[in-house]
Amino acid sequence: MSRELRFGLIGAGFMGKAHALALHSVGATFGLDTRPVADMIATSSDASAAAAAKRLGFARHTGDWRQLVTDPDIDVVTVCAPLPHREMVLEAIANGKHVLCEKPLASTTDEAKEMQTAAEQAGVVCMVGLNYPKTPASQFARQLIADGALGEIVSLRCVHVEDFLADPNLPIDWRMRQAEAGEAGALGDLGSHCIGMSHWLLGPIREVMAETRIVHTQRPDPDSGEHVAVENDDQAELLVRFENGVTGSLYVSRVGTGHKMGLSYEVVGTEGTIVFDQERLSEIQFYSRQDDPRTQGFRRIPIGPAHPDYGDFCPAPGHGTGYNDTITVEVRDMIAAITGDTADLWPDFADAVYVHRVIDAALESVKAGRWCKVG
Repeated sequence: MSRELRFGLIGAGFMGKAHALALHSVGATFGLDTRPVADMIATSSDASAAAAAKRLGFARHTGDWRQLVTDPDIDVVTVCAPLPHREMVLEAIANGKHVLCEKPLASTTDEAKEMQTAAEQAGVVCMVGLNYPKTPASQFARQLIADGALGEIVSLRCVHVEDFLADPNLPIDWRMRQAEAGEAGALGDLGSHCIGMSHWLLGPIREVMAETRIVHTQRPDPDSGEHVAVENDDQAELLVRFENGVTGSLYVSRVGTGHKMGLSYEVVGTEGTIVFDQERLSEIQFYSRQDDPRTQGFRRIPIGPAHPDYGDFCPAPGHGTGYNDTITVEVRDMIAAITGDTADLWPDFADAVYVHRVIDAALESVKAGRWCKVG
């Protein structure tokens, strides 16, 4: 017998729309017995919420997120508002709601740990939106690593560069203020994706050596027009050592001119190498030492129905999947955890706390000028 899960969504921007699309499509995509209902959306005013509900297909709307998280008919709260998330998440948990919160989970590690503890004590399912490992290509890459196709892993390089703040004349916003985004700028915003991806592929990081830089030190204030100080980093570089002995590097930038969604990684093993680029998210490059020397080299593997989750979106190879599909997979996994169809939810709030601890170690390393252990 099918059942429903009624979702409430906080935020109607870029990520809010992505989650709305996922709610409307996930049931049909994966043939779920449990169907999500786009029940209520909350934004900053009644007028904007009404417009968002009409545009994104929600039955109800409110200009007060507190009304959403306390509504007895809501089963799951999705938080897509800008930081800080703490109050919204804790109120939702206190009202017995399952929570899917966009990353970064919190402005500080202490806040993230507080949310994790609250979720565990309440016995609700809580997930953080580190969605990029949900691509069929990255799922396949992880499968190849686990199957030993690369032999012993010796190094990882992960990069996440975008240019949305490359223009120094763009006004300052919440991302660049410590009171809202925290001490980590690009390190927290984009670095969380690199850290999450690295953890998912190879396991936890043990220690880091880091360097950060504020490239555009001042930006115009949108209210006064005067230039004010940018309070957190535009770019960060990390050397990392994993618990399993693998070494690697992470580089993130929000001022990386020319890059739009430049999340990429290279995993090198004794028998092969995998290269992935999110701007070409429906393929991987694979090299194997076992290939015939006459034709040996990196080969492009287009992702298709033979790879994880792809076939649920499209039965034909070569057509590809998109960014919004990763959110659909994410919502599928969230529903499966709530219904008990899986006991292996990734990433949950504990995984989010781990990401925050790596960021803390990186910030400590910047100040101390040495390697720092995670946690």
